[in-house]
Amino acid sequence: MDITHILNGHCTRTGIKAHSRKRALEAAAELLAEYETGLSARVIFDELMARERLGSTALEEGVAIPHCRLPCQRVRGALLLLDNPVEYDAIDGGAVDLLFVLIVPPEENTAHLEVLATLARLFSSPENRQSLRCCANDAELYELITGLCSSQVA
Repeated sequence: MDITHILNGHCTRTGIKAHSRKRALEAAAELLAEYETGLSARVIFDELMARERLGSTALEEGVAIPHCRLPCQRVRGALLLLDNPVEYDAIDGGAVDLLFVLIVPPEENTAHLEVLATLARLFSSPENRQSLRCCANDAELYELITGLCSSQVA
């Protein structure tokens, strides 16, 4: 999986100020709407929230991978590092500060599952999570995530 086909530097952000899961997803929806023509931030946000109502997309150790299916051109992602963790109904009861948000075309079943599996492996590493949390700016976070994903494939 080439993460650069899903994630661009403009949708990779550190220092996101969000006091709730809802606000974090709104921020992600706004970023994604800038790069996915034909979809508004509101539509993206509503679908992300609808998916969350089915069950939390939080993993453990402060990570969530919110995702939904939308009539978009291709799989797109946004990576957010929050200033402060937010409650997210995680399995371990912990708050979340790392979110990799995905929007996926309805017909992309295989790609969707491959991306989720790759991200789950990446975020399962304590070293990866810590390195991502230590990034000082958007560019550093983007470089690190693309490097980590490349090394997963190798």
